[in-house]
Amino acid sequence: MKANISVMLVEDHAGYREVIARALGRDADFKLLSSFATAEVALRTVQNRSLHAAPDVILLDLNLPGMSGLDAISLFRRHVPESKIIILTQSNTESDILRAIACGASGYLFKSSTVRQIKDGIRTVMDGGASIDPKVAKFLLTNLKNAEPRYHPIKSLSERELEILVMLAEGLLKKEISDRLGISVTTVAYHVKHIFEKLDVVNAPAAVAKGFQSGLLPTAR
Repeated sequence: MKANISVMLVEDHAGYREVIARALGRDADFKLLSSFATAEVALRTVQNRSLHAAPDVILLDLNLPGMSGLDAISLFRRHVPESKIIILTQSNTESDILRAIACGASGYLFKSSTVRQIKDGIRTVMDGGASIDPKVAKFLLTNLKNAEPRYHPIKSLSERELEILVMLAEGLLKKEISDRLGISVTTVAYHVKHIFEKLDVVNAPAAVAKGFQSGLLPTAR
């Protein structure tokens, strides 16, 4: 995992911004690159790449003044596609959760999460995993498993790729998958990359969602 992970915080509550800033500042693994109260100002900053480096991770609230965090996800992904986005919000609305994941968020955490859980979530997405609050994960799996499969054209997955997709659905990280399969982490990363390409998704949560929606995962289980 990369050392000194740079973080952008987009949060309108000044007190909560200060809490996160202090927490990250006490840990050598993290560097708070910038913090903003609105998505508009944050987006203007990342658009001007000549002056500002792209953050490794964007912690993004949903209920912001002006542009909502949900509307900002796709714009952040357009301007800084290399940055991972973790939603950090009070919203447990099903539509918000599903839309955030569909738009490309790598994680969804509630503000009730502890500082340690937030830091672990950042490390997880930097390691190629998905940082999902346990309540959100349970909802996603229930919702997607019970949804009527929508069969649409996708490139066929190999037996190994399908096996790894099932493990991603179980919440395993690349290192855990490599240990279970007895292959290198590099090989797992190679397969995951091809899974994303074939399913036309950008991260593990979206791959799992596509897997359930297309009927791949119910068939595999």
